[in-house]
Amino acid sequence: MQVFVRDNNVDQALRALKKKMQREGIFREMKARKAYEKPSERKTREKAEAVRRARKLARKQAIREGLIAAPKRPARDARGAGRGARPSASPAPRPGN
Repeated sequence: MQVFVRDNNVDQALRALKKKMQREGIFREMKARKAYEKPSERKTREKAEAVRRARKLARKQAIREGLIAAPKRPARDARGAGRGARPSASPAPRPGN
């Protein structure tokens, strides 16, 4: 896994690395490997994961075919800026500065 540091901005590169690791499931795997998992517990967990995946796939298929309604999307604020929005290029001057 590789992340480039631009303009000596290590904080931004670290955030990007954490996001990549989260997407890859590395944190989940590290947590799972922290302690021994009995084979019976592993089978139970894997079976539950398979059921979850099958239900998710069936739900997506039903939405695609129009059998059930798609979930509502959360409303955005008036300006259309959701989470993680960047401030405008030239912010208004603050009093006292």
